[in-house]
Amino acid sequence: MNNKTSQPVPKKGISSLVPYAPGKVPDPSLGKTFKLSANESPLGPSPKALDAFHLASSDLFSYPDPAARVLRAAIARRYGLNPEHLVCGNGSDELLNLIARIYLGPGDEGLYTQYGFTVYPICIQANGATPVVAPDRDFTVDVDAILRRVTERTKVVFLANPNNPTGTHVPQSEVRRLSEGLPKGCVLVLDGAYAEFVRRNDYEAGIELVSTTQNTIMTRTFSKIYGLAAIRLGWAYASENIIDAISRVRDPFNVTGPSLAAAVAAFEDVDYTEKVRVHNDTWLPRLRDALIAAGLQVTPSLCNFLLLHFPDEDGKRAKDAHEFLAQQGLMLRQMDEYNLPNALRLSVGTQEANERVITALSGFMQGGA
Repeated sequence: MNNKTSQPVPKKGISSLVPYAPGKVPDPSLGKTFKLSANESPLGPSPKALDAFHLASSDLFSYPDPAARVLRAAIARRYGLNPEHLVCGNGSDELLNLIARIYLGPGDEGLYTQYGFTVYPICIQANGATPVVAPDRDFTVDVDAILRRVTERTKVVFLANPNNPTGTHVPQSEVRRLSEGLPKGCVLVLDGAYAEFVRRNDYEAGIELVSTTQNTIMTRTFSKIYGLAAIRLGWAYASENIIDAISRVRDPFNVTGPSLAAAVAAFEDVDYTEKVRVHNDTWLPRLRDALIAAGLQVTPSLCNFLLLHFPDEDGKRAKDAHEFLAQQGLMLRQMDEYNLPNALRLSVGTQEANERVITALSGFMQGGA
């Protein structure tokens, strides 16, 4: 072997991974711009969270609590859970990756849905397992399609509920049916990143199912309704054996001290969280109705974003709209990575951003790019 020309080779699956593509940032040279591509909170975090973060930043020389005990206790009190069945992570993304690392390997299969979060296939493939996709029906998860693709090699099923980027949800009865149809050795991951936005009687984020099964994990995040995307903090609730496995492989200080302080303050500021939720409840239907009236197809959403479908006409496709909006300082998310080249995802923004995007898209649909 020629040592001068040889080089390290990544393990199988890594080189063919499609990296995660974050939402693009508008060009600052355009003046005032609005980033509506990442589903970030338009109101930002609670002022109490900011105060807690700054106060904790004075203690940067100390290692953080490796067990995140104060935050786990706050979550446990709110939902009536055993804190020993909770674990915190550097964003829920870290927890998803740890789950894949623990339960998936060569010869295994990880299953996710057609329009599921693109981090899922990355987690699966990075651990040498085979990604398996179950088709959606009308941009909504099809439980029967998932169950038809389960084999003896299926070790993890990832289900975002409600889902990103479609905004649709699976009712509690269907999630329960999915759980009952899976082998007991198969882990069901319920990704509830947008759970706090949902106000429907037929929805349950996963707490009940975790409490009554041994193979279910619910993950949540502080990046969305709590407006703390920059500090990267998430949590998971699962049975004792699953939490034990995650705790054995996670980094010992995986969540920073200031992040923990900010998360506790944000979590306990229920009035501010409700303010964010009311803002979303107000603007989500306004945006939907205005954009439908402008001539767009809009997938019904329970989250803080909308999936917009554009006409298949010259000058009016999603690519044209994206370029048109970007020139006006409005950055939406292109959906090519989800195999939806003629769709854009629009995050609910501030009142000014929402009004501007309504005006801009209405003008675009009337006259084209």
